[in-house]
Amino acid sequence: MDKALQTMISNMPDKTGKSLEEWKVILKKQSFDKHSEAVKYLKTTHNVTHGFANTIVTLAKEEKNSSSDLVDDQYKGKENLIPIYEALIEFVNTLGADLTITPKKTSVSIIRKRQFILIKPATKTRIDLGFKLKDKPTTTRLENSGPFGTMCTHRVRLAEISEIDEELKSWIAEAYEKSV
Repeated sequence: MDKALQTMISNMPDKTGKSLEEWKVILKKQSFDKHSEAVKYLKTTHNVTHGFANTIVTLAKEEKNSSSDLVDDQYKGKENLIPIYEALIEFVNTLGADLTITPKKTSVSIIRKRQFILIKPATKTRIDLGFKLKDKPTTTRLENSGPFGTMCTHRVRLAEISEIDEELKSWIAEAYEKSV
């Protein structure tokens, strides 16, 4: 954390009447679609100056967007899919130590040197697993990329944990091997 930001956080209780942690609790009780709405709320409702309001909202948002929060948000109302997601992650972790699991707002990218699979809860009953498998023909199960567009070359739809079978694992392993 840079010195100016640390100074601002240290001065926050004197200048705003509350610590950063207290402001985070206040913001957590509210729901804002946009950063600017939260800043405006702090400025108008709590008389916080723009600089402090912007800093509070930014730091509160960073905390909220942790990896586990992003995954939790993806599976709200789709909790029945969590065992499928967890089984996929468990298998992926056996492939090697050189991969990165990167949760985003609507999906989770699995990256080696580049993304090789993408896990996305597509509906309340299905996960779409996107692959980067160039020059591999499509089949009934290993479909074209569909809604993934150019991010992936193929897609497999998963509705049951039993669908994480040897065939699917071999495609995941192949995508991993080709991602160097």
